[in-house]
Amino acid sequence: MCWCVMSLEVSIREGESQDSLLRRFQRIVQTSGILREAKAHRHFLSKGETARLKAQKSARRRRNYS
Repeated sequence: MCWCVMSLEVSIREGESQDSLLRRFQRIVQTSGILREAKAHRHFLSKGETARLKAQKSARRRRNYS
């Protein structure tokens, strides 16, 4: 299994408070999808189970839009 290391770098801007730096970092983490990928790798899912969950999610989406 290959684990790729994703590094994010956020440097403080001149006159920027630590709160705004933290908010900017959290926004970058959200948009990069690191947390979503980490949650997906929490437990092993077989290919069949992944496909079944994907189909269920798609069906749920179709029901909500109809």
